[in-house]
Amino acid sequence: MTTHAIFNRPMDAPIPPGFDQAIFGMGCYWGPERLFWKQNGVWLTQVGFAGGTTENPTYEQVKSGTTGHAEVVRVIYDSSKISYDHLLQLFWENHDPTQGDRQGNDVGDQYRSLIMVFTDSQRAAAEASKIDYDNRLAVAGFGKITTRIVGPAPFWPAHDAHQQYLEKNPDGYCGLKGTGVEASLPNPDPI
Repeated sequence: MTTHAIFNRPMDAPIPPGFDQAIFGMGCYWGPERLFWKQNGVWLTQVGFAGGTTENPTYEQVKSGTTGHAEVVRVIYDSSKISYDHLLQLFWENHDPTQGDRQGNDVGDQYRSLIMVFTDSQRAAAEASKIDYDNRLAVAGFGKITTRIVGPAPFWPAHDAHQQYLEKNPDGYCGLKGTGVEASLPNPDPI
């Protein structure tokens, strides 16, 4: 059983009672995982693949573009310390959701912008934030958001070497880059 390099918890630990999960695709998954593990209230992060047709795909299969999966980060969080709205704000502000099947130099369907929702309230929040951020981007001269909001689907963890990659390889590749446009936070985090 592998252990999270930051939180020192088993990677396959069950979600604690009262905690929630979110899954985001923001291009290469290494940078987004680091972004989220640094947030107060995040209990565990895990990189992997979602949204495709192949069961338990390898990184090489996903990289080939033949499985339909996106590179994603799974975030387990305590919603009494960090809100889903705050996670959405981080999502929108830290990548370019207008680029379609790419993020910067990373090109392919596996790098698409994706939000996987698990509850009706997550879906409503994600859709409302997408509309709001699309309007903000339009005012700033950007194109339309291409982010896909999808319902629950299997999450397949990436192999251990890719988990907390930027902790293990501090000078490793991080393609994370936002547009510079701020997203709104309709409900401030609880204290």
